[in-house]
Order: sequence, then C-alpha cells, then structure tokens
Amino acid sequence: MTSDSATSQTPVFTPAGGGTVVWSMGNRFTFKLRARESAHALGLLEVVAPVGSAPPLHVHHREAEVFVLLEGSMLYQAGDAMYELTPGSSIYLPVGVRHGFRVTGPSPARFLALTLPGGIEDLYEEIGRPAGGPGLPEPPTQEEIAAWLAVNTKYGLEVVGPPIQERGQGTHSGSGGESPG
Repeated sequence: MTSDSATSQTPVFTPAGGGTVVWSMGNRFTFKLRARESAHALGLLEVVAPVGSAPPLHVHHREAEVFVLLEGSMLYQAGDAMYELTPGSSIYLPVGVRHGFRVTGPSPARFLALTLPGGIEDLYEEIGRPAGGPGLPEPPTQEEIAAWLAVNTKYGLEVVGPPIQERGQGTHSGSGGESPG
C-alpha cells in the first residue's frame, strides 16, 4: 500500500519493478519511498547512472545519505577521501560532508540512495520528466543543468566544486569496511 499522507505507522510496499520513474540529469530515478510516505523520515531512490556520470562536488545541508552500489563501479569522494565502490559496497555520508562520484567501468551503475530525512528526491521529479522507456535518457542539456543549479538551494544543496576526475589518489578499496578519517 502506498499513500501520499502516510504516517510513520503506515507500512509502504513498493513491488519489484514498481515506483514512479523519471529521467533527470542523464540518470534514471525510480522512487521507491518518498518522504511524504514516511512522515518525512526518509526517502529511497533506485538510480541508474551511465558510465561517466559525475555530479559536481556538493554538500547536503539537510540530510544524511547512504549509497548502496548494486551493479557497476564508482569512484566516490567523501570529504578528502576517495573510495572505489564495487557491487555490494556502501557509503554513509553525514549531513554536511562534501561529496561526489563518477561512474566508472564498462557499464552503468545501479544503486540505492537513501536519505535521512527524505525530501531531496523531489528535486529530480521537479527538474526531470517521466521516463520515456526502460533505458537511460540522453545526457543532460544545458537547460537541465541550469534548472538543477537553480533549485539546489531550495533543497538544501550547495555546489562546492567540479565533478571528480576519472581516477583519484588516496583511493580506498570498496571491499573493506573503511570510512573517511
């Protein structure tokens, strides 16, 4: 059962393959749990991002994030540390930590993005469009990038640097339980 006015006591079920799907910023976002369905406690997105996808370094001033990589590979910067994420890797980002990623390897990355509290997922619906099919959209246009930049502050985001490069120094393996120092 899903509901736009759920309370923290209302279970919310999204079946496999279920959820609203939008194309935004060159990625495919599937809304698995929206803030309004969890009394704003959290939001959950399944994201498919193409090889080379790399948002600028940014900070979330309202929510912590957890990323769980399901398929593909990513280079992830959190603070000053770099990590290589492989399938099964996860990374926790407290509120206020500068971060960004780059999808690496031969295939797109598929990951879960959990935010606590929820709400940031609405940004991608605001600037995106309903998915036109099962694949990925074209790369973002200059207009879409401008729209993303224009609404960042509304969602508590701050861009603090360019996208991370293809490979970084000081990279930690995604197979261990390491965390930024």
